[in-house]
Amino acid sequence: MSGDIITLEVSDHIALVTLNRPPVNALNRAMRDRIVSVFDEISERSDVRVAILTGAGKVFCSGADLKDRPDPTKVGAFHDHNRITRETGNCIRECSKPVIAAINGVALGAGLGLMASCDIFFASEEAVFGMPEINVGLAGGAAMLNTLFGRSLMRRMFFTGYRVPAAELYRLGIIEACTTRENLIPEAMKIAREIAEKSPVAIEYAKQATNMVELMPPRDAYRFEQNITMALSKTEDAKEARMAFLEKRAPVFKGR
Repeated sequence: MSGDIITLEVSDHIALVTLNRPPVNALNRAMRDRIVSVFDEISERSDVRVAILTGAGKVFCSGADLKDRPDPTKVGAFHDHNRITRETGNCIRECSKPVIAAINGVALGAGLGLMASCDIFFASEEAVFGMPEINVGLAGGAAMLNTLFGRSLMRRMFFTGYRVPAAELYRLGIIEACTTRENLIPEAMKIAREIAEKSPVAIEYAKQATNMVELMPPRDAYRFEQNITMALSKTEDAKEARMAFLEKRAPVFKGR
């Protein structure tokens, strides 16, 4: 529905999720709750194999809505707020399907955190990235920055609120492409279609592997991947992939 604060459209196994809270898609509690429910739904839907996350209008997400802060005098309010704040990113990171970020404009604070929770990054030329919490009496986001940037740039952004344009992120190899706003979704869709053509079972296993190996020592990570490969090899899709390769034809996957 166009009036929904988060819209979800599914076509050809691709889910397009759009932040839709004008004018700047600032995250309030209702928006966070909806993001969690949408990505939990995507995780379970058999007709979705990959998702794209973008924003309506000229701003991807300006960050947390500062008018929606917890009441410090209410016992438990901050813990409740912090929990849903964590889960806003975790539901994307833990989504069983790959999530492509298509950053159409400014991505600040929690908006940059949403991007950092995704798997693959695209941005328009107008996009700018920052973690300005230091300027509004907050001090969160270092963990998000740390997944994207090197030591010096990460600390510069965190200590000063410095904003980085999309062209610089592309030069640094952090995003896959820096496109015109008009070409942003079409470019993201190209990768989404390529992923959607793969075995959905294999892609879900691959998403598990990429999430877990980030947290493990190399020896344990490779052992984890070997276990996944062993489990995948017993599926019908794996057999179909091997036969299609040998028979020089396109595979027909059944998702099992």
